[in-house]
Amino acid sequence: MKQQKYFITGISTEVGKTVASAIITEALEADYWKPIQSGDLEYSDTHKVKKLISNSKTVFHPNSYALKTPMSPHAAAEIDGITIEIDNTKEPSTKNHLVIEGAGGLLVPLNDKNTLLDVIKPDYKVIVVSRHYLGSINHTLLTVNLLKEKGFDVSLVFSGNEHKTTEDIIKKMTTVPVIGRIEEEPYFDKNVIKEYADKFKENL
Repeated sequence: MKQQKYFITGISTEVGKTVASAIITEALEADYWKPIQSGDLEYSDTHKVKKLISNSKTVFHPNSYALKTPMSPHAAAEIDGITIEIDNTKEPSTKNHLVIEGAGGLLVPLNDKNTLLDVIKPDYKVIVVSRHYLGSINHTLLTVNLLKEKGFDVSLVFSGNEHKTTEDIIKKMTTVPVIGRIEEEPYFDKNVIKEYADKFKENL
């Protein structure tokens, strides 16, 4: 299987991107990279994924930007007295598959002119994590349609309890493949992640 790069984005914040990233990293024994981390530097998303995977092949690459405040990256960077430069979010070099975790949604501003969308390269496969809430259909369609318009290979992961009417209309209107669902588990640990990784593997 040739080296693949997967960019994990969400339709909003707190929809389950990090758990999805851990599952996909484990399924592919891929490397993991979070280009921009805002806040929670003591227990960052990289720390969380590291704690959830069991394979020994994954290499964790350092953030290009580790910002102190849990805010939109452009605002967090301003507080830290820096400007995020797209050229400095250089993808790490690896011969392994690479899972790249975004921050918030696609159009999260990084500076006055760039958004997270500008970090996604044409060869990345983009996985959109969608979680049901009032307004989530709109957010999912906006996200998926924008990615499709830009020519990306897009697929979906549903996160949380099943909401059939929401998911059916999303599937009908986007026509993109669904990799699987991450249920509302009481907790996520290495074993739970491994079970999902085995389930998701064949759809990646």
